[in-house]
Amino acid sequence: MYNILICDDDRDIVSALKIYLTNPEYRIFEAYNGRDAVETIRREHISLALLDVMMPVMDGLEAMVKIREFSNIPIILLTAKSEDSDKVLGLGVGADDYITKPFHPAEVIARVGAMLRRYTRLGADLRSDSRLVVGGLELDRDSKQVTCEGKPVSLTPKEFDILRLLMENPGKTYSPAKVYREVWGEEPLSGEKTVAVHIRHIREKIEIDPADPRYIKVIFGQGYLLTNS
Repeated sequence: MYNILICDDDRDIVSALKIYLTNPEYRIFEAYNGRDAVETIRREHISLALLDVMMPVMDGLEAMVKIREFSNIPIILLTAKSEDSDKVLGLGVGADDYITKPFHPAEVIARVGAMLRRYTRLGADLRSDSRLVVGGLELDRDSKQVTCEGKPVSLTPKEFDILRLLMENPGKTYSPAKVYREVWGEEPLSGEKTVAVHIRHIREKIEIDPADPRYIKVIFGQGYLLTNS
């Protein structure tokens, strides 16, 4: 059973999303502002949150920053077409994906299902050794824990997936489009900007100097690779 939180100040949207996500494996929780969303996630064992950006009391971006202080659950932003800057900002402060309003039921179902599968599958690798080590960077696929120079690093599920992909293939260059296909499991369309935001956020967490990274390098015109230099 997955506990899914839907948070939007528009009750009709919450009702519609509840109908879209009718599934015997899902238990739906509701909230109508960011503050209530934060408190629900603190109180309940929420598996995934759908979070609107524009809300009263506390908006979705502020709520997400607070949620990321204590939880790494997948968060999908609900945004309007005109909120491109909020999408980028949201990805930068911890969102894993976004759905643009008005949304199609099939898209909501597919994105929620894919996110839950990836989140619960993190670390489920066929190899017996779950640990990946590159220099002072260590990732455990089973426990979903990451440390850098012995210090714990808190990553969102998507950040974890990207870092794992690069650490499983050190020295191999991945274009933004390839990263998006591997991690999101779909064609990128406008996803290259999404990847860049996630990479920047990972660097801020694992690099001593993100402007002069030791681990995640950019190969001009080609993409990203992970090294220990």
